[in-house]
Amino acid sequence: MSKKSNLAVLPVLFSFFIMGFADVVGISSSYVKQDFGLSDSMANLLPMMVFLWFAVFSVPTGVLMNKLGRKNTVLLSIVVTLLALLVPLATYSYTMVLIAFALLGIGNTILQVALNPLLTNVVSGEKLTSSLTLGQFVKAIASFIGPIVAGVASGMFGNWKLIFPFFASVTLLSGLWLLLAPIQKEQSTSETAGFAASFKLLKDKVMLSFFFAIVVLVGIDVGLNVTFPKFLMERTVMPLEKAGLATSLYFAARTIGTFIGAILLMKYSGRLFYIGSAILGIVALVVMVVVPGPVSLMYIMIFCSGLAVANVFSIVFSAALRRKPEYANEVSGLLIMGVAGGAIVPPIMGFVSDNAGQTGAMLVVLLLFVYLLINALKMK
Repeated sequence: MSKKSNLAVLPVLFSFFIMGFADVVGISSSYVKQDFGLSDSMANLLPMMVFLWFAVFSVPTGVLMNKLGRKNTVLLSIVVTLLALLVPLATYSYTMVLIAFALLGIGNTILQVALNPLLTNVVSGEKLTSSLTLGQFVKAIASFIGPIVAGVASGMFGNWKLIFPFFASVTLLSGLWLLLAPIQKEQSTSETAGFAASFKLLKDKVMLSFFFAIVVLVGIDVGLNVTFPKFLMERTVMPLEKAGLATSLYFAARTIGTFIGAILLMKYSGRLFYIGSAILGIVALVVMVVVPGPVSLMYIMIFCSGLAVANVFSIVFSAALRRKPEYANEVSGLLIMGVAGGAIVPPIMGFVSDNAGQTGAMLVVLLLFVYLLINALKMK
């Protein structure tokens, strides 16, 4: 790897921090629910507005990326993200929040489709899995500090919405750094570009299993992100400001898990990590649902569930890229479409929780972890 490529890795990895902004929808949904007196079903429309667009724009972004190039596509996503973060500052209403998170979802869709393959422009193939995991570590830092920033803004300044100008400033910095980064544009692969080339990949049963793994994983991640504060409030008498820190604990575990994974995945099998992660998630959810333990036990299980999801995305994504390296843009667009699982699972959990409480919603996640275990066992 050249010295220029080494320098270019840093702004690319920092862009993963912007990717983590979508996770702020978890704690935001709790505050918006409180501000406007919404039901769980209405509040859970927020994560749906973020993750719905992954189903709509992922494959078109993969096609567009063949024309614009990966770096320019990432820069486009940063502009859309910046706009999304400025909308709630203009007018704060339920409708405007939905619009803001829709724009955030569109920007995040473009970012995730373009940023993962952009990493291959500056990182050699044998280091791809650990580098993707390191990117997820950077993303997890943003996810981790989001609820903390919201809690501090609410507690000290009486305005949780101060997270938006904070993240907007970071977004602008990231865009300027990447704009100046010396990244050579990849060669166009026009002969493989297009919708047909993307969806044709699903005829490969292994690629199809990778796709559904992403759908389920993101559904679990967003579902837990949204549900943990409400679950603690249902089981205890915690106020939202304190229960919301459970989300930070969850993301702290993800952060630690991805950091450890970035190191260990350089030596050990991704499949073993995948199997172990699914088992850990099942155990954590069973204990939380079945054992009426103290708050400290719940915190431990929340931490374990964060560890369980920490490395699965990078393992599945890198395995897919290695399977079809000549279709890297198309693979990225297709798999990121699976992130729409974040729009599918929370509304289901919201419906279940309205009728069976937050414990019922957690049972939905438990079943999804069982699916991940079956998927991991089939992975070669």
